[in-house]
Amino acid sequence: MRRFLPVLMVLLLISGCGAQTAENTYRQVTMAEAVSMMAKETGYIILDVRTAEEYREKHIPGAVNIANEAIGTEDIPELPDKDQLILVYCRSGNRSKQASEKLVKLGYTRIVEFGGINSWPGETVSGDT
Repeated sequence: MRRFLPVLMVLLLISGCGAQTAENTYRQVTMAEAVSMMAKETGYIILDVRTAEEYREKHIPGAVNIANEAIGTEDIPELPDKDQLILVYCRSGNRSKQASEKLVKLGYTRIVEFGGINSWPGETVSGDT
């Protein structure tokens, strides 16, 4: 019996490792980390998931506005590349988390959620652009 115990332990360890699967998920970063990513990366999208009215009041320059409520189960024409880096924000961080989860379920692979514009240290603009 003592000879079989190490073999049994190895088999259990191997089978346990094989049973685990990595779930596709989004990444949460701090506002400072997001600012740093924007300075270093290229070809990313900043996604504002607030309402159109909130977006018009103020938003991060260059951000694309798709309200959290508009993200469902169908592909999003404004976000055609599911492997593109997408940095997601809202007002305080709640809707951006919800939207990030939805985007991952739609197959987007590089979603980074960074909270809300209330903590944004940079420039903001108003209007539709």
